[in-house]
Amino acid sequence: MIDRISLATALLALSALCATAQDFDPASQIGPDPRLPDPQMALMPDLRVAEVTGWAKDETPTVPEGLSITAYATDLVNPRRVYTLPNGDVLVVQARGPQGEPVSRPKDIIRGWIMSIAHGSGGGPTGESNLITLLRDTDRDGTVDERSDLLTGLNSPFGVVFADDTLYVAATDAILAYPYQLGQTTITAPPTILTPLPGGPINHHWTKDLTLSPDRKYLFASVGSNSNILENGLEAEKGRAAIWIVDRQTGAARVFASGLRNPNGLTINPETGELWTVVNERDELGPNLVPDYMTSVKEGAFYGWPWSYYGQHVDPRVYPERPDMVKAAIPPDYALSSHVAPLGMVFSYASALPEQWRSGAFVGEHGSWNRDVYNGYRVVYIPFKNGKPDGIAQEVVGGFVADDKARGRPVGLGIDGTGALLVADDAGNTVWRIAAADGTISPEPMGTDQAASAPAQGQQGTDQIAGQTAGQTGTQPPEPTMSAPSPATGEPAQTEIAPATLPKSEPAPADQP
Repeated sequence: MIDRISLATALLALSALCATAQDFDPASQIGPDPRLPDPQMALMPDLRVAEVTGWAKDETPTVPEGLSITAYATDLVNPRRVYTLPNGDVLVVQARGPQGEPVSRPKDIIRGWIMSIAHGSGGGPTGESNLITLLRDTDRDGTVDERSDLLTGLNSPFGVVFADDTLYVAATDAILAYPYQLGQTTITAPPTILTPLPGGPINHHWTKDLTLSPDRKYLFASVGSNSNILENGLEAEKGRAAIWIVDRQTGAARVFASGLRNPNGLTINPETGELWTVVNERDELGPNLVPDYMTSVKEGAFYGWPWSYYGQHVDPRVYPERPDMVKAAIPPDYALSSHVAPLGMVFSYASALPEQWRSGAFVGEHGSWNRDVYNGYRVVYIPFKNGKPDGIAQEVVGGFVADDKARGRPVGLGIDGTGALLVADDAGNTVWRIAAADGTISPEPMGTDQAASAPAQGQQGTDQIAGQTAGQTGTQPPEPTMSAPSPATGEPAQTEIAPATLPKSEPAPADQP
């Protein structure tokens, strides 16, 4: 009897023989108006996966002239997210995804095997994960002096936020609130559940990211889809493929924006007070569809998934067709190219990096699998002007792939207490620190959410942007209508967008996921 791995190997070989090489420039899909070829569908999708091997001693990723790179923390276990507290301490969220997800399609067995190769162990530790580690640089010299596990035994955590002596952690099934005082190196107090989040038994995109609204009243939480394009049915997508807004005091929650297949990297643009995210788009429409993207997130907006992509381009695989939903879909702000898998984003205004890297956003691209040529596996910088992307993405941290082997894969990004860029490398089990080569550091520590609310030079002050929501800069929005979550299902009682916040010509559809 043919075992699962032998079958997978045979199918991969067949796919490689059947694949057609394409003369396509991935750079043509970077920017506000990406090139979108015709969809291509096949029994087996285009595949090329870099096996993870980890970093050899003294190896590091590459950075441009004017920057330096060092290992900030090693011997981690799947670091996914980095977050800086107001005192400069850095939290590293380490996580493995939930185990035992049901298989929806026979080819998901193959895909699961592919993903196990792509994530690998990096040759590093294979021990305990699902924890949050605190790193402390006491003298601000860019070297960690103290390290301790702040929280352990979490359920596939990802997002984290600190506000008002409370540490909020987005596990895969709930937002947890822990009492926390700056300076603590461990948390022993039990959490309260602020609000449940959609979790198992199917939990296809398990990462749940968090960020704080500029007025500090709300949390934004990302919830990815439960499938590629509705393979598990519409009911499995209830409350998913969306960004939620959650009241920090009551836990009341509702969907803020929807149609976002797998949003992560939630952050506030300090120029405008808008919420931004990066999104992993759908697979299996060919190696050059669909471009992943970053975008400002408009309240009440619908971004297309699953019925359409990049605005109103219809996905021919989705039935029944929903022309009303396609009509409601708006295009994102900026394409990053197909299958780069962006998972982290941070604005650079509060950094101490050289001037050329201080007026835009960094994006961590985890890397492709649904292509015959590698794409992603790097950190890029996109310059901004007047609150919008203004130029082509530039590689800032590279060298993750060599000779068909992946030394690591970038995920979450942050700015540390000295103003350096931090990159969580979940396959290389390392957090990298990228700093100005001349040793420049920021005058004092600034926490992640402080940096997101601090105005860029020449822009609005904090008081002016406080309380503004996406798409409404310069005005004070009405208080959002919230609803208490259902503990039994993990879904907000109100999962549809209020009609007043949708485009005026479109009512809220009853079966919108």
